[in-house]
Amino acid sequence: MGLNASIVLIGCGKMGGALLTGWLQERVAVENIVVVEPSGEAAQTARRLGVTVVASAAELDPALRPDLLLFAVKPQVMDEAVPPFAYFAQAGSTCLSIAAGKTIAFFGDRLGQGAAIVRCMPNTPAAVGRGMTVACANSDVTPQRRRLCQTLLEAVGEVAWIEDESLMDAVTAVSGSGPAYVFLLAESLARAGIEAGLPPDMAERLARATVTGAGELLFRSPDPAATLRGNVTSPGGTTAAALEVLMGESGWQPLLTRAVEAAANRSRELSD
Repeated sequence: MGLNASIVLIGCGKMGGALLTGWLQERVAVENIVVVEPSGEAAQTARRLGVTVVASAAELDPALRPDLLLFAVKPQVMDEAVPPFAYFAQAGSTCLSIAAGKTIAFFGDRLGQGAAIVRCMPNTPAAVGRGMTVACANSDVTPQRRRLCQTLLEAVGEVAWIEDESLMDAVTAVSGSGPAYVFLLAESLARAGIEAGLPPDMAERLARATVTGAGELLFRSPDPAATLRGNVTSPGGTTAAALEVLMGESGWQPLLTRAVEAAANRSRELSD
């Protein structure tokens, strides 16, 4: 099974599309994937990738027995999106959700007793094989089904499993939403460079290369982030002057702590 698994991807927006792109880059066969997506840009994108696209569950062949159902629609529309797939869940498909805030119990109520459900939170770097996914499974997920999810998620990055589902809100706030914080850093750094006198094109280029280069160094180095930061910081130098601002009482840490708390709280609200 694994990369040879048959997959029905329900929703092909930003996150679903990132996973689809990552899988195809890892040589998951296009004929093994069906995307359920109403007509629109997302559906057109999936078709351009060579994947079969249908508009609803009603268009799927009842004889189809996908190994995996992946729910990748917005949390706000899950109530109407999930029940039409109960037939496939009861027929033995493993159900994988990437919706922020929606609990395993939420899916169990709509897919029926005995449904094998994995709740996970990936992030958009999955599109380039550098995603981070945290997953949590119910008791109906057998070791074989867990390996299936592990293999497919590892095809697009790192995977970690947790037993305490309540941690998923914090996971969502840190790694699920985290890429947006990094992109904002690049935006803000470029804007600061412009304010310091750099031409916009140069400021954008420097910010992008610096953020991606530092990220790659962090990825490859065994040293913790604090050590790498220290390696750049000479006492009394330019970096130290900047960090005195960024690490002050009104600097990054308290601001980012509040931001993560806000994201985690919103994830909890979406479970209602």
